[in-house]
Amino acid sequence: MTTMESLIGLVNRIQRACTVLGDYGGDDNNTFSSLWEALPSVAVVGGQSSGKSSVLESIVGRDFLPRGSGIVTRRPLVLQLHKLETGSQEYAEFLHLPRRKFTDFSLVRQEIQDETDRVTGKTKQISPIPIHLSIYSPNVVNLTLIDLPGLTKVAIEGQPESIVQEIEAMVRSYVEKPNCIILAISPANQDIATSDAIKLSREVDATGERTFGVLTKLDLMDKGTNALDVLEGRSYHLQHPWVGIVNRSQADINRNVDMIVARRKEREYFASSSDYGHLANKMGSEYLAKLLSQHLESVIRARIPSITSLINKSIEELESEMDHLGRPIALDAGAQLYSILELCRAFERIFKEHLDGGRPGGDRIYHVFDNQLPAALRKLPFDRHLSLQNVRKVVSEADGYQPHLIAPEQGYRRLIEGALGYFRGPAEASVDAVNFVLKELVRKSIAETQELKRFPTFQAELAAAANEALERFREESKKTNLRLVDMESSYLTVDFFRRLPQEVEKSGTPAPSNIDRYAEGHFRRIASNVSSYIGLVADSLRITIPKAVVYCQVRQAKQSLLNHFYTQIGKKEGKQLSQMLDEDPALMERRQQCAKRLELYKAARDEIDSVSWVR
Repeated sequence: MTTMESLIGLVNRIQRACTVLGDYGGDDNNTFSSLWEALPSVAVVGGQSSGKSSVLESIVGRDFLPRGSGIVTRRPLVLQLHKLETGSQEYAEFLHLPRRKFTDFSLVRQEIQDETDRVTGKTKQISPIPIHLSIYSPNVVNLTLIDLPGLTKVAIEGQPESIVQEIEAMVRSYVEKPNCIILAISPANQDIATSDAIKLSREVDATGERTFGVLTKLDLMDKGTNALDVLEGRSYHLQHPWVGIVNRSQADINRNVDMIVARRKEREYFASSSDYGHLANKMGSEYLAKLLSQHLESVIRARIPSITSLINKSIEELESEMDHLGRPIALDAGAQLYSILELCRAFERIFKEHLDGGRPGGDRIYHVFDNQLPAALRKLPFDRHLSLQNVRKVVSEADGYQPHLIAPEQGYRRLIEGALGYFRGPAEASVDAVNFVLKELVRKSIAETQELKRFPTFQAELAAAANEALERFREESKKTNLRLVDMESSYLTVDFFRRLPQEVEKSGTPAPSNIDRYAEGHFRRIASNVSSYIGLVADSLRITIPKAVVYCQVRQAKQSLLNHFYTQIGKKEGKQLSQMLDEDPALMERRQQCAKRLELYKAARDEIDSVSWVR
């Protein structure tokens, strides 16, 4: 195989691989579809019944395209020709039937028709969704040709009025691309000035650098006329030479004349023609195929640096994505257990970063202690509890039938114990608020652990285990904080009571009568004393509740959040571990696609390196 054939064959293989991997026709910003567009291809453009199908079949050397009147090509046909060694059997493959080889080309024609109908129905509608066909033969040159619906000026019965614009828009979407080579087909028995293909190619390729003009039906021109003005570039000049083609006649088609025989008859026509004999070596479908192949080779050589750069960029992006997606999971239980532990460690690392300040979120726990707890303590209904009416009621009930002598100790105790009960609410609320923050940090940490994204089942189990542990810590923290409150109630500070009778001794006045003890000032003094004591307790709890919460919840979450989970994992068997590491099918598919693309692009880069500089 020559260097030219190697280069064009390489481009064909890359284009086909991109197509198989679903990269053809994608988002223009997608690197993979950009690679397709960076590779040159040949679009066959012409009006209906201009002879496009006959030209393609002449290049392939096989009769394989649907025929008929009106619009026959209703979907783009991406035709990739792959040259085989002499003597090899010819066959065709469709992208939508990847495991089926067609050796009967009449079945290829039928499958093109059937696949068109599957999308467009048995109507005259068109579709931009391409059919991909590869033909392997020793009688072809390496080429990628795109057969497009024939341009038309009027809609026929069964077609919408917009069909004319739709076909032109579809054709333009191919030929406007700077790497598209335009094969403009025009019938010789019509004025070149009215050629739909030439008109469109002039609009998208004003300089004619990408356009190859093909003149068909030379043998059907009126007697005494010829197409030399066109073929020799006098009527319409192109950068590349015009090529004349003699298609098979309808009688030949009806008699199933072999394409190899048709090629020979075409050569004989030009060689024996008095008009075109001097151009015979530059006419015919075989020459056209070689001309396109040679031009493709020069275009590919010119674009090798940009193609290589794009391939290298694709490889870098794919390798980065493969790192992001992670390695496939091993099958043995030991490796799976190791993978699970690594995932847990990755999660715990991020969770601790949230708590310690490396990531946002841990500051919300401090907000609970510095704002929510003090605010809750300030809102406790001590004013109502220590109102004059309630103090009188509580003290009187505590005295019973015998009034107190000096200080109403039982009344004090009941007022203080009743007030201390209000502290249970803020203590429990602090525990619940920190528990909520910790659960939110678990959720955020799982979402931010890239390694976990592959395993939705494991994510759910990890979240459940972490939240279950947080609930245990919450219950223990709640018990501890309520004990702090209960301890204040179970033993009041003795010094506080000792100060009360000293006030009477220092004043030097006798104790007031029983009537004075039930005066308003007496009860106000009791309320003030209780309020002072409650304030001391509140200041103490404002310090001890955060300590208890951090010790029982935050510290435990940092040190032993997954300890119970680790114990449970160690008891699981291989099948259970596999179920935990059940990956998202979409992610598995994505990894396989990335691996295939990576293999393709690396092979393409190596092959380009091996042939690009050979002369």
